[in-house]
Order: sequence, then structure tokens, then C-alpha cells
Amino acid sequence: MRERSGGGTRSIPPEKDFGGRGRSCKGGSAVATGGGGVYIAPLAMTDAPTLPILLVPDQRLRAKAKPVAAGDADRVRALAPRMLAAMYAAPGIGLAAPQVGEMLRLVVIDLQKEEKPDPVVLVNPEIIAASRDVATREEGCLSLPGQYADVTRPAQVRVRYHDLSGARREIEGEGLLSACLQHEIDHLDGVLFVDYLSALKRNMLLRRLAKDLKSKERA
Repeated sequence: MRERSGGGTRSIPPEKDFGGRGRSCKGGSAVATGGGGVYIAPLAMTDAPTLPILLVPDQRLRAKAKPVAAGDADRVRALAPRMLAAMYAAPGIGLAAPQVGEMLRLVVIDLQKEEKPDPVVLVNPEIIAASRDVATREEGCLSLPGQYADVTRPAQVRVRYHDLSGARREIEGEGLLSACLQHEIDHLDGVLFVDYLSALKRNMLLRRLAKDLKSKERA
């Protein structure tokens, strides 16, 4: 995910009920419970080789990723720092493994609170609760460079995932964090933010993207 406009995260008020998709949950904060995700040292992220990011209309972006299994552990540990390096270089605030051609349910995010690296790696993330309330904010995507549109999603979500050590975690978010989590998890199912737009808006955006990419090829 790429953000053009400002935004941030706030704590979710205690006893705030979630409803709609998944089971209900209450309260919490916009950080991972139990210590958060796996935090990778900034030096390691900087030194990791980057990966090319796939662009629409690459059909791999429409494929459904497979769950990470025990046998994928070494592959995922090697992939996560490279995904972060690609995300920072783009630059963006979230990236899913299918965007770099790896069909695994793996996501990295970093909202860089207080302008400092704060990466989280989510293995097999799933939304287990979402608020009935919705929020609309502008979204962009590293696989659709330069394209932005307003997207309406549940305002708050709770996501369950595993970190790189295999520990099960949960993270709650609203605002930018909520949108980023939903945006990246969508990628794991072959869904793009443009799928939430009307056919007219989606086609206009995709035509503009194709035109921009052709212009860059000629340059």
C-alpha cells in the first residue's frame, strides 16, 4: 500500500464492540498484542537485497496465495527482509508477498510512527473481526504506481497472524492501520483496491495507469 495523504493510527476506545465480519471482540489498541510482530533491525532491512514489484495487469496479482506451512519457514524468513527493502525503496507502507511474485500468505507493514522504522511481519494473517462502522480514505498501491482513489472499508479490524518465530499474535487497528491491514490481506486473495470502485472509475484509473507505464517505457 502507498499513502499520499496524511493519516495515522489511534487507540481503539475500551469496550468498543466490533461486529459484522468474523466474531466480535472488544477494546485493545492499534498495536499487536503480546509484543507485536517480529521487528527486524533497521540495518538488516537496509542491507537486504530488494525485489521487483509486480505491476497491473500481471495476472499473478489476481491469484490466491497459499497458507505458509512449516516447510516454508526458511523461505519466509529470507523473504521478509527483502519485501521490507522493496517496500521502503518504493516507497510504501505495506507489501504482500504476491506483489513480488511469491504466492504465500505473508505481509509486511510499516507506518513509520514518529518517522522511525517500525516494521511488522504478518504470516498467515486473517481478519477475525471488523466494525460495522465504515471509513473512507484515499488509497494507493505499489502495484498501481501513481494511482489513488477513495476506498470505503470497515473502520476497525482485528487481525490474527503468526510472527516469524511461529508465535500467534493479534493486532487491532483503525484509521490508516486498519486500511493498510485490509488492503494487504486483500492482495493475498487476488483483490486490488480498484475492485472497490465503480466500473467507470476503475476503468478510468486502469487506462491512466497503462498510459503512464507506456510513457515511462518510451522515456
